Amino acid sequence: MALGNRKRGAALALLALLFFGFCALGVWQVERRAWKLALIDRVEARVHAAPVELPSAFGDDEYLHVRVSGRYRYEAQVFTQAVTKEGSGYWVMTPLLRADGSQLLVNRGFVPAESREAVRTGPDGEVQLTGLLRLSEPGGGFLRKNEPAAGRWFSRDVEAIGGGKFLPGRFLDADAAPAGTLPALPIGGLTVISFHNSHLVYALTWFGLALMCVGAGWLVLRQQSAHA
Repeated sequence: MALGNRKRGAALALLALLFFGFCALGVWQVERRAWKLALIDRVEARVHAAPVELPSAFGDDEYLHVRVSGRYRYEAQVFTQAVTKEGSGYWVMTPLLRADGSQLLVNRGFVPAESREAVRTGPDGEVQLTGLLRLSEPGGGFLRKNEPAAGRWFSRDVEAIGGGKFLPGRFLDADAAPAGTLPALPIGGLTVISFHNSHLVYALTWFGLALMCVGAGWLVLRQQSAHA
């Protein structure tokens, strides 16, 4: 049954509204893609740059390659559950006491579950290390909450682990030790840098829907012409 003029007008108005809405979403995804690519380039540059001194104040510094020194506080060390290319086990999270009295939580690396006792301690005295600054991971893991009272950790939550005693909002992923360096555990340098980037697919989807609106509008106009 042919549409009446009023219904055809309403249909065309709706299609026009959808067309501009889909186009706006497509443009937004194009802009998001440009932002994501710039972010990836910035992070790649940081990761492969020579290490710099730890910033005195934190800002836009995630994945910044830094160098620090201090003494490990093994008595305050905790283990957080981890799944890595080396298998399942734990991240070894050890506070580093710096010369100025501040403490930075350091992810010394990965250890298999059966080898936890082997990393209860480590180098004595002052150590110098490099690594990547990472953002704190509050709350816990997927469908699992951290249980501080029970000593069960599913994320690297700086504030919860340190009770406010550590430099806030950041921890350090230690670089891998040079080949042949002992001890072999924990295994550092396992930071996974991966950014989900499907913005082009999303943009093409929105623009495709916009084109479908154009096609539907053409059919409505064609039907209107046929019944003029």
